[in-house]
Amino acid sequence: MSRTFSYCRVSTVDQTTENQIQEIQGAGFAIEPNRVIEETVSGSVPASERKGFIKLLERMESGDVLVVTKLDRLGRNAMDVRSTVELLSSKGIRVHCLALGGVDLTSPAGKMTMSVIAAVAEFERDLLIERTQAGLSRARAEGKTLGRPVKTNSIDVKILKDQGYSQAQVADQLGVSISTIKRLWKAKEGAGA
Repeated sequence: MSRTFSYCRVSTVDQTTENQIQEIQGAGFAIEPNRVIEETVSGSVPASERKGFIKLLERMESGDVLVVTKLDRLGRNAMDVRSTVELLSSKGIRVHCLALGGVDLTSPAGKMTMSVIAAVAEFERDLLIERTQAGLSRARAEGKTLGRPVKTNSIDVKILKDQGYSQAQVADQLGVSISTIKRLWKAKEGAGA
């Protein structure tokens, strides 16, 4: 007999899954409270690394149905969502997404929907990379310095070192981390200074 579960996720502790639960109930799914998995975890964490989702996978069996309100509840991006849906499908678990009209993502129509979403996500990622590269090229052509701003240099470190300051004292004087000073300190020693 098929059982129905829901996975409801929010990103921060000041958010609640109540709206997701109500939306699922409003769509006609009567899910027993012990089959509602609620989790507070960033969407940037892959589903395979989420404690609540792992617990859900351990409880579900072939023939069960998983209901989510939106695809982003299942993964951090289209590729993660796709692999999560494929994992569930390989276990015989059907996945319904309310935001896509309740389509079963493991059905032929659902697989086509997932393919389109993955293609669009890849296209958007490629456009972002292209725009970023164009912006960096333009900035270089305009003579702009790229990267993090330089807070200090090895000359400043050498002057204070020659005055007898310790690495920690140099870091305090220049307002930078001790690791930055150690790196510049070693660079000066390696250069024979």
